[in-house]
Amino acid sequence: MATGFVWHETYMWHDTGSGVAFLEPGGFLQPDEHVESPESKRRFRNLLEVSGLLEELVAVAPRPASRLELERVHSPDHVERVAALSAEHGGLAGDEAPFGPGGFEIAALAAGGVLAAVEAVLAGEIDNAYALVRPPGHHAMADQGFGFCIFNNGAVAAAHLIESLGAERVAIVDWDAHHGNGAQGIFWDDPRVLTVSIHQDGAFPPGSGSWDETGGPGAAGTNLNLPMPPGTGVGGYSAAFERVIVPALERFAPDFILVACGFDPGPQDPLARLMVHSDGFREMTARVRECAERICDGRLALFHEGGYSRAYVPFCGLAVVEALSGIDSGVQDPFLKGYAGFPYQSLQPLQESVIERAETQIGETRKGDE
Repeated sequence: MATGFVWHETYMWHDTGSGVAFLEPGGFLQPDEHVESPESKRRFRNLLEVSGLLEELVAVAPRPASRLELERVHSPDHVERVAALSAEHGGLAGDEAPFGPGGFEIAALAAGGVLAAVEAVLAGEIDNAYALVRPPGHHAMADQGFGFCIFNNGAVAAAHLIESLGAERVAIVDWDAHHGNGAQGIFWDDPRVLTVSIHQDGAFPPGSGSWDETGGPGAAGTNLNLPMPPGTGVGGYSAAFERVIVPALERFAPDFILVACGFDPGPQDPLARLMVHSDGFREMTARVRECAERICDGRLALFHEGGYSRAYVPFCGLAVVEALSGIDSGVQDPFLKGYAGFPYQSLQPLQESVIERAETQIGETRKGDE
């Protein structure tokens, strides 16, 4: 396997300002570093380097996404407002989406990093790719940013694949702990894009990501949500992939699979309450890679989303890149023994009920297709 890797130091210069977790400081909230900071991403990249795995990957240089490419999924007003604020002192792209001066250029480079990854895969330069980009994108909506996200990096790439690169169908699998509301909304009425989100039920955004959100009138069945209960570990995620997500991909038969790779389902994350350890991320990556090899000649790109544990994100990221590339770095996750031994890592009854409901939903969609 030739696995591409997208990285640029500029991504780490995206400025979210000070905060208390994700709230603005003030009153009794002592200023602190915003939770969406560079550190977990930089430590992920650093572990790839010191493990020796980075030198086995193919460097893919990012490029800025153009206004045209951004405006395929975002309103011109949103793009222009971010650009104007960026040229001054920065500001908010939307609720909980701060950025500093020059933030437009960094966000465009993040979206363009995913574009460069899919272009390199389609050109045959690499087999698959991981784009370690920042800021994240999966909460960004058509007309505004949201939840740390400025532009929807994955949606921009999906639209580019269809509008410029000849794909007829694209799938986006989102395993960030928080619902992938942005892609869901952008492609709600577009039957060419399958959006799948497995996330913690009710975590974020509030009231978003229910199992009955299945797509608009012209695209019914092309949106799939698996809202998992807090505490779900590897057993629940493994069953969801085996019984729901992989069958949904096989039924849809995309020409390219994109994965919104958030590491906040990890057990140390401050913004979620899930229990997926590094071997769980390894397994999910292996499953989606094997699925891509069966149905779309291996065309697959993962792009970075959330994940806020400085200590644990690097080991989950290393496991993903190992599974994507087929290369064993020899580095052991020092936390794995403890997390793998936690109670309830096996499939639990409440998790089973969510998966059964999704299986029924897929079955009803298949009957409708017939």
